[in-house]
Amino acid sequence: MANFKVNGIQQQLDIEPDMPLLWAIRDELGLTGTKFGCGIAACGACTVHVNGIATRSCVTPVGAVEGTEITTIEGLASAAAGSNPSAPDLTVVQQAWIDHQVPQCGYCQSGMIMAVSSLLAANPNPSDTQIDQSITNICRCGSYPRVRKAIRSLTA
Repeated sequence: MANFKVNGIQQQLDIEPDMPLLWAIRDELGLTGTKFGCGIAACGACTVHVNGIATRSCVTPVGAVEGTEITTIEGLASAAAGSNPSAPDLTVVQQAWIDHQVPQCGYCQSGMIMAVSSLLAANPNPSDTQIDQSITNICRCGSYPRVRKAIRSLTA
């Protein structure tokens, strides 16, 4: 039995502890915003927050997240809003993605947004080097200049 919160809701799943968190999120909970990309934690499409830290869910067994708070792209705005009922439906990072037209195909973007959100929560004004070291997600469309532009719009 696995016990953890996902997007603020306590979950108790009858699954094996070695099941990847990604499959628990997608297949057991039906939250399909978190994507499968590579299965080896290289691309970042599967990035979620575990207790606020960007985590590659494809290689994280559910047994390792017992008792934690997991946030997926579906719950990011709610998590950012906290107890503020009048908060917008999008986070500032999601709005910057729209404003700067970051996505092309969009497949990697939920993971990219999760990684950037975690970085900016820990470091609201990262240097380009810190961005490069923290945001290691792969975008097959090559939207990296727009990603950096969106991040910079939030740190300027």
